[in-house]
Amino acid sequence: MFLKNLTKPSTERNWEQIKRLKEKINQAEAVLIGAGAGLSTSAGYTYSGERFRQHFQDFNEKYGINDMYSGGFYPFETPEENWAYWSRLIYHNRYDGESKKVYQDLLQIVKNKNYFVLTTNVDHQFQLAGFDQNRLFYTQGDYGLFQCSVPCHSKTYENEGVIRRMVLEQENMRIPQQLIPKCPICGEPMTMNLRSNDRFVEDAGWQTAATRYAEFVKTHQNVRILYLELGVGYNTPGIIKFPFWRMTAQNQNATYASINLEKSNCPVEIEHQAICVSADIGHVLEALKN
Repeated sequence: MFLKNLTKPSTERNWEQIKRLKEKINQAEAVLIGAGAGLSTSAGYTYSGERFRQHFQDFNEKYGINDMYSGGFYPFETPEENWAYWSRLIYHNRYDGESKKVYQDLLQIVKNKNYFVLTTNVDHQFQLAGFDQNRLFYTQGDYGLFQCSVPCHSKTYENEGVIRRMVLEQENMRIPQQLIPKCPICGEPMTMNLRSNDRFVEDAGWQTAATRYAEFVKTHQNVRILYLELGVGYNTPGIIKFPFWRMTAQNQNATYASINLEKSNCPVEIEHQAICVSADIGHVLEALKN
């Protein structure tokens, strides 16, 4: 129903919308943040262009890989090559860096509010910025976790130590064979705890976060709540975008806000409750903070 009629903001209206969003944040009894890849892109975590060439030029020249995302699906012939690529991808997007200003600004805006974060991002940036871990739900997994590829059990394993060794010890785009991770239970290969198929492990931490998210949604379904969508596209709209639209339509006290560089829009059915800003997320958050 919603996708048939979308309304888009004009550039001229952005400043007016930002001022209105500031008011809605101040008035909100609760803020539910829905964060997608565009938020980390605004923070500088781009997967293509110069940043890709800086860290993966050798993979580009040998395998023809043109961006970090597509490289994750490349059919490497050996696990040594596969883990050389993945360890570098994980390292530069999970362990090699400090908290980014975009996330710090977002925290400053909501830290005194009753907030919760639902995100499809897997890069740990919310934790680095100091967000309360009990208010985070990483629904698609975490670059920092391994799981059994079968999987034979529902447990995940922190991977920082071995990932750093893989990056340090790899040569000619291969890691040493002894660093290939194996499941401690069944001995089968380990893989990343990222949702890409029906083998994704929803471990105890994931289950706890899912419960907290469901409770937050239920508790605040009729109050003055702001559904703040940041950098969410249409790859997985059923996780954040569509539920935010639906919950806004069901609550006359709710406000839906979308900030996105290119794809900020909403259904006409909730236009009177919506704030859509087509601009860089970092610039908007800085304006809101100041």
